[in-house]
Amino acid sequence: MNYTTGIILLFMTLSESLSFAQQKLLPSLPIPISNNAVASSGTNKPTLFSFHGLLQGKTHKDVTNRAFALEYGASAWQELPPVPGPGRLASVAATVKNQVYIFGGYTVAKDGSEVSTPEVYVYDQRAKSYRLETKIPTPVDDSVALTYLDRYIYLVSGWHDKGNVTLVQIYDSQKKTWSKGTAYPGLGVFGHSAGIVGHQMLVCDGVIVAGIKNKKRQFAIHDACYLGEIDKKNPNNISWQKVAKHPGLPRYRSASVGFVSKGESYVAFVGGSTNPYNYNGIGYNGVLSSPLTNHIVFDFRRKSWSLVSPIRLATMDHRGLLPYGDKFITIGGMIAGATVTDKIVSLPAAQLLAK
Repeated sequence: MNYTTGIILLFMTLSESLSFAQQKLLPSLPIPISNNAVASSGTNKPTLFSFHGLLQGKTHKDVTNRAFALEYGASAWQELPPVPGPGRLASVAATVKNQVYIFGGYTVAKDGSEVSTPEVYVYDQRAKSYRLETKIPTPVDDSVALTYLDRYIYLVSGWHDKGNVTLVQIYDSQKKTWSKGTAYPGLGVFGHSAGIVGHQMLVCDGVIVAGIKNKKRQFAIHDACYLGEIDKKNPNNISWQKVAKHPGLPRYRSASVGFVSKGESYVAFVGGSTNPYNYNGIGYNGVLSSPLTNHIVFDFRRKSWSLVSPIRLATMDHRGLLPYGDKFITIGGMIAGATVTDKIVSLPAAQLLAK
């Protein structure tokens, strides 16, 4: 092999390695967006979705109904038709039988008033359109949506217009009916996080109404986690129990997911902030909120916690943590300085359980 041939082969090898590395990195969103409802559809080659959210201006004018999708292996996100109706914040999404459901959220008026919305839309991936599926009996935003048996979707607690609720609202996607589950046993919260594996769910933290001062509601972060076990014979019956507090301070709008590794069940909570804030990232205490640089994991069998750090890029203001191959990812959110980001942050599955 002569020198020139060697250089060419080295260049080809480096190019192939770079191409492979680039394939491993998910492309950023077309625009920075935060507090967006996220979901994935498909198991082996999932498509990722982002609906609604807040643009980087962070005013009421920047609440959007724009939507995006990233097909598996694609080099760029595709913009979808906007979700019907006005832009919303704090909506949540869930997938049943590869259909993506988008629940609630709230609108923001010029005077700052916020209204919880009841509509539930399903996005049709083939037709690239939406249909109004149903309406939430008690409209909630900043809730959590958990899929059970690839049929039921549980909305646990959340904010309704003027206060939190402890309702567990269950949508049966087969019968297209709503029912109530055993109420959430803790104080009503918004901005909490949760995960579900099998018949067990874990719901943690969030924000409570801590009283009234000068005719204004006062908000405080809440330090509590509850494990709910769903009755296998009756999905409306949930046996709740309080579990030990997790490491560190309680979290607001962290990204969370339930998952299984080597036959064991876990829930991971990534990022978020310990200082609850209004939609613009400024805390209710007037201090700019910052994202956490670590994550926590709950072991269902041992009922124990572990703390893992650091994260490559600390983020907050999330509505979910999505599995993607051998990784878990966040889509957008806020980084340091409460700056809205377009980044897709991936966390290797093995790192979730690193000690």
